[in-house]
Amino acid sequence: MKKLTYKIIGILTAFVMVLPSCKDGFEELNTDKNGAPDALPSQLLAPALVNILSTNMQRNRNFNNELMQVTVNQNDDDQTIFRYDFRRSTSDFTWNNWYLQLTNLKDVYKNTEKIPVNEAKTYKAISLILQSWTYSLLTDTYGDVPYFESNAAKDGAIYEPKFDKQKAIYTDIFLKLEEANELLKTGAAVAASSDPVYGGVAAAWRRLGNSLYLRLLLRISGKAEVATEVIAKIKDIVDTNSANYPRITNNAQSAILKWTGAGAYTSPYMLSVRAQDFRAPAICSFFIDPLRNWFSPLINLGTYGVNGICRLGISPGTRTFTGVPSGYIPGQGVEKNAYFYSYDQLSNSIPVTSLQNDGMTGMIMNFSEVQFILAECAAKGWISGSAENFWKTGILNYITLWLPNWPNATALNTPPNPAVTITSQAFIDYLIGGDILFGSTLPEQMQSIHLQKYYSMFLVDMQQWFEYRRTGYPVLPKGSGLKNNQVMPARMTYPVYVESANPTNYKLAVAEQGPDHISTQVWWQKP
Repeated sequence: MKKLTYKIIGILTAFVMVLPSCKDGFEELNTDKNGAPDALPSQLLAPALVNILSTNMQRNRNFNNELMQVTVNQNDDDQTIFRYDFRRSTSDFTWNNWYLQLTNLKDVYKNTEKIPVNEAKTYKAISLILQSWTYSLLTDTYGDVPYFESNAAKDGAIYEPKFDKQKAIYTDIFLKLEEANELLKTGAAVAASSDPVYGGVAAAWRRLGNSLYLRLLLRISGKAEVATEVIAKIKDIVDTNSANYPRITNNAQSAILKWTGAGAYTSPYMLSVRAQDFRAPAICSFFIDPLRNWFSPLINLGTYGVNGICRLGISPGTRTFTGVPSGYIPGQGVEKNAYFYSYDQLSNSIPVTSLQNDGMTGMIMNFSEVQFILAECAAKGWISGSAENFWKTGILNYITLWLPNWPNATALNTPPNPAVTITSQAFIDYLIGGDILFGSTLPEQMQSIHLQKYYSMFLVDMQQWFEYRRTGYPVLPKGSGLKNNQVMPARMTYPVYVESANPTNYKLAVAEQGPDHISTQVWWQKP
């Protein structure tokens, strides 16, 4: 025993003697000589975009789509998302990844000293637009969140940031978007290789920034305390001063990171989900049955290899298929016969591209969403223009976004009629079988607008969920198996570790906003 003790003492003594020499050169050893301590904006932008979109796509697939009846994960376990019941750990993924990438986006803005001034303006503006987008995702998901003091541990030694009120966050986001719009007036093109969304074109980012501005203005337009100011700003952007606020005006200008399958630009659905798991969820009847009834070209079920069937993921068959109702009581689900994200082939000779490796899934914001924003604003009398025409243009363009050759594709059921204009009811009759009209009352129009907007926002992070919480549209059926008093969850809870890592500010946030529960409404939801 004594010998063992002496051996241990000897080892410890030797370790203490060697420790100082181990420390020598430690800093040099642990410095990455291949990476600059302050990376250039051109090095930071693309990885940040890829990582944010990867996060969004994961939560779109397994959270938004389940809540919003796009899919049904036929699982009778406890705490299933489509039954409005989910684990608190669900919150960690988006919180962690969004805040992580905000550090990179802020560095894009900060690290512009060594590049030409006009290029610096563009990178700064892109940073502000993407920060605004990411912070809006955070606050719309959780409510009050760290904003003004977030991501300041390194530069500001702030390790426990305060939570800011959602109203203050939105106010500052609007300032960021105004600044970005001004910067991009004289911003130069930047390296195309650094920008997988717009190839470095400054004007394209300006259009996205102002379109995002409209999305977020509309989101808080129902708050009485800011409604007058917000509505006036919407009119300024769309009507009064539209030349100063260019926006997305066609599908080609939509903000989409198109996955090429090469290296970092491989779809996260391919990298993180097994093929059999990707096909596992059933298509929900709310999502797919109307498309079937409208004879929508998006689910053209025939013998042709047009992209509609493969992109929205229906397995080959006839129009007799039906989706699975959501919210069913455990043990009372029905067998699916429409498979989402199908790998099947429509014939022996024509391969089908699955959504799992489809290049179009990196969606940030598209033209059709902008049209539905304008349709709602026009229907409410806030801007000029025909709400119905904005609506019809929105329908046309979410279809042609996925089917760019439509209506010239050979697989359509009815040949195109050049005499039919997109502003006519005959166009809608041709487009979706005439089964839906715009409506005469405002509630009917809101249902018409938001049902079609729901399809336009397919794959767009959690925008379907955000818009449902704002408007109550489209009207979703409620199954008997729903939890949470059959009320759509109003937010994600804060990650569990935040309560212990930032206890003082967590408690202040809960005291201000309300209980840290999925039923606590965020600021813009409250009357």
